[in-house]
Amino acid sequence: MLARGLDPRRLPGIERLRRYRRDDVRADVVAGLAVTALMVPHGMAYAELAGIPAVNGLYTTVIALVAYALVGPSRLMLLGPDSSLAPLIAAAVTLTVADGDPLTAVAVGSMLALMTGAVCLLAGLARLGSIAELLSRPVQLGYLNGLAGVMIVSQLPKFAGFSVDADAPVPRLIDAGEQVADGATEPTTLVIGLVCLTVVLAGVRLRPALPGVLVAVVGAMLAVRFLDLDVATIGDVPSGFPTPAWPGVDAGDVATLAAAAVGLAWVTLTDTTALSRGFAVRTRERVDPNHEIMALGASNVAVGAFAGFPVSASTSRTTLAFASGGRTQVVGLVSAVAVLIVLLVGGDFIADLPSTALAAIVIAAAIKLFDLDQLRWLGRVRRSEFLLSVAATIAVLALGVLYGLLAAVVLSLINFVRRVWRPYDAVLGRIDQRPGHHDIARHPDAQQVPGLIVFRFDAPLFFANADHFARRVRTVVADRRSAGDVVKRVVVAADPMTDVDTSGAATLEALVRELRDDGVEFAFATLRGPVKDHLYEYGLYDLIGADRFHETVGAATIAYVDDHGVEWRDWTESTDDDTATAGSNDAS
Repeated sequence: MLARGLDPRRLPGIERLRRYRRDDVRADVVAGLAVTALMVPHGMAYAELAGIPAVNGLYTTVIALVAYALVGPSRLMLLGPDSSLAPLIAAAVTLTVADGDPLTAVAVGSMLALMTGAVCLLAGLARLGSIAELLSRPVQLGYLNGLAGVMIVSQLPKFAGFSVDADAPVPRLIDAGEQVADGATEPTTLVIGLVCLTVVLAGVRLRPALPGVLVAVVGAMLAVRFLDLDVATIGDVPSGFPTPAWPGVDAGDVATLAAAAVGLAWVTLTDTTALSRGFAVRTRERVDPNHEIMALGASNVAVGAFAGFPVSASTSRTTLAFASGGRTQVVGLVSAVAVLIVLLVGGDFIADLPSTALAAIVIAAAIKLFDLDQLRWLGRVRRSEFLLSVAATIAVLALGVLYGLLAAVVLSLINFVRRVWRPYDAVLGRIDQRPGHHDIARHPDAQQVPGLIVFRFDAPLFFANADHFARRVRTVVADRRSAGDVVKRVVVAADPMTDVDTSGAATLEALVRELRDDGVEFAFATLRGPVKDHLYEYGLYDLIGADRFHETVGAATIAYVDDHGVEWRDWTESTDDDTATAGSNDAS
């Protein structure tokens, strides 16, 4: 019996095959053949986009499908060449391959797959399943929009039947414009490309099971063969399948490829874990993201051994498998066998595939990748994140995909630091007939207890914002005094304050002593236990006083009223009922 004794938690695909039901055969075969209609043209198109011979896209497709079917935790996920990875691979190939040598390009792609797989395996072993979340959604959106632009620019020459020398996106676009102005466009090539692009984008609405990309590719090949059209094609496709081999890459290129592999791993982790979570909800599965990453890593390593290049989850192909009624990972195995048959006996027919048709597939993928609706939404609801997204797009277009990805990560981290560096803060008060404590800037009618300031700071207290925190406390005290109130105590509503580092502690100590010298007491409310433990270790717990740490803002208010004999009654009609004054301390 297959895989007897294997741990299903580590090799879930093999375990499912061991328990495979005959009732699922027909549905999986139909879905597998439907998926193949996308796998073949996409595999070749994304290989060429990556600067690697088209046939290697088919090798990559077969191995990725088989590997993930055996070790992947998701029963319907399909891996393969991907539009979001291909420009990154192309950038690495351009940096390391001289004179466009296809054999060297294949070796670089294989090494990238091995290294990307190794990074994913290490991330899975370290249980870093959520590391891809470090790239914020607006920055990720900007990066993908920039990537879409790079993809379109890279394919325009092939789409129109000419070539350019420039590699970077902007110079390449300028060069392409000059070629068009000089009349270098091949009319037949351009017409075929436009027809294919139209068919791919429009699809075949009356026959959803027949993908538009298949119609475009088959139609283009038939037109070239039977109309004897003079256009560039992918040419002879080697029959057979490669044997496992270690890619021969110069040692001097390893550092460059390692940096690219980290970027590729980041992108593929983001795509794959997001898609896996989405389909796990649909199929009611529970997928461990770390197991998903391990399977992704193993699949990339397997691909690298067979002259392939890095792979990721495919949204379009996985969605088609699901929509076509696929039930298990056998869908991927069926598709792998079908692609292998194409490789073994269909080479002569594929040789007539026009290069412009593959360019049309890539351009169509780029158009779908560009998300203008989300960008408009960001511009409407959060201008700062809209600008961040646009900056990420510009970085990719100006710097290229490798450095653009690095810039996107840096922008995401800068945005995070910006938010905690200068976080929102508020002075809180009470509103009649509304429980809780509320931001007086948003609610000018809120009442404050005489002599008491309740101040909320919406971030951890650390080296970058500690001085800002101290300045804000001094400012609110000064503002209250200028309004004629005698400030006796400041209570910090500290629920958002999830940490205080040593720099923050030093600033806090100085502030407490300064306020004390000025006749102002200092207290905390809603401070979390672990943060309180840190203050105890820093020696601040005793400095502030054990009786100045309160469970709720309401309790802190009652303690102040009792300590200073202040006359204060709010709408609750009770100043000795903690539950009546505790409430929430949001900034509503």
